[in-house]
Amino acid sequence: MALTTRMEHDLVGDKEVPGDAYYGVHTMRAVENFAITGSTIAQFPDLIRSLAAVKQAAARANRDLGLLAPDIAEAIISACEEIRAGRLHEQFVLDPVQGGAGTSTNMNANEVIANRALELLGHPRGFYDVIHPLDHVNLGQSTNDVYPTAVRLALVISLRRLGDSLQALATAFTAKAAEFSDVLKMGRTQLQDAVPMTLGQEFTTYAVMIEEDRQRLNEAATLLLESHLGGTAIGTGINGHPRYAELACAHLAEISGEPVRPASDFIEATQDCGAFVQLSGVLKRVAVKLSKTCNDLRLTSSGPTAGLGEINLPPVQAGSSIMPGKVNPVIPEVVNQVAFEVIGNDLTVTMAAEAGQLQLNAFEPVIAYSLLRSLTHLRAACDTLATRCIPGITANREHLHDTVHHSIGLVTALAPHIGYAASTTLARQALATGRTIKDLATDTGLLTTEELDTILQPENLTRPSTQPSAAAPQ
Repeated sequence: MALTTRMEHDLVGDKEVPGDAYYGVHTMRAVENFAITGSTIAQFPDLIRSLAAVKQAAARANRDLGLLAPDIAEAIISACEEIRAGRLHEQFVLDPVQGGAGTSTNMNANEVIANRALELLGHPRGFYDVIHPLDHVNLGQSTNDVYPTAVRLALVISLRRLGDSLQALATAFTAKAAEFSDVLKMGRTQLQDAVPMTLGQEFTTYAVMIEEDRQRLNEAATLLLESHLGGTAIGTGINGHPRYAELACAHLAEISGEPVRPASDFIEATQDCGAFVQLSGVLKRVAVKLSKTCNDLRLTSSGPTAGLGEINLPPVQAGSSIMPGKVNPVIPEVVNQVAFEVIGNDLTVTMAAEAGQLQLNAFEPVIAYSLLRSLTHLRAACDTLATRCIPGITANREHLHDTVHHSIGLVTALAPHIGYAASTTLARQALATGRTIKDLATDTGLLTTEELDTILQPENLTRPSTQPSAAAPQ
């Protein structure tokens, strides 16, 4: 029968650890010290897998250099492969927000890997004379190169997924744009009538904005793939083999499938959080533009009878406990709220990156927590918008047609033909009388009915004119 507890020792003294736990004394103390968010690092499986990938790369490099016995190295490698496959994630029990620059997370990984490796060799957990969390699993490493490298890799993995979700959302907008390509509507500037456009053009804009952001994310990933693994404590490589950094980085690239490359200056890379700030800024950009898009969807669907009422969002749930029949734009609203959170997280990342001192930034845990949450929540928001809202949007075609033909914005199309002054007079008369621009222009004899029909054709209202302007009367 397994022991209910086992005794482990660290610099603070002896401590009982659950007998069936793969983590050890360092993790236990950190669990007691950091009860901040109510969650654990296991909430971010990409981070756990990335930690295992870094430890696997380190074990390979140390094996190649003859610093780890082959059987120990293979046991560590096998334990890491299991964790990367999804096993033992529940053993990563630390709060993601912690003091110590990520040391506790590194210790948690070292202990879980060591104890699983011991099992694979037929030894009980805690039998550290054979495989030690620090002397073997952490050989040639420091938290200060392991943790940031794992965080960077986890961010890239999560970033790729967000990119896929953005692509799916852009595709949804593109499909809707094609459906609405023949729907004429009034464009607006400063919430006032401007000039006509198609609803398809409006939806195409959203797709283009999203695609631009996806490209910016790929650029941010390039910066994150620079690693200082092998720099150990402050980037000087103390306690590391001269060839370790090169080998460990090459193995990590092979294991992760990402083009990880060594940093040009390990001391600089150890203290610099610029890549995190860059990514956070891009995520804020994504959030701001998604939120603006959702503002547009809420505004143009407002009503259904007392608002703009240009489009209809799909009804996904009842909107009120007191007003029967009310339906709210809840999907755009939830995306708005995710955007607000991401924008706030960007400030957290900014302050944490700025607060670094000398050769290390102690606040990378909250940077990692903020960025991983932003990536995870943005992805979920994009998926929700792409599946629960965009495909079901419909256009109120007749209403849009009427608003175009009753809008004084049509006078802009006449200005090249009758001049700015005459166009202004028509606009004022239309506002005063409620008559259409076309009727007023016909009555005043400024243009013939045939000329007006040509000028006001939908295809001539939504693209550059190829028709020469008549001389405008003065």
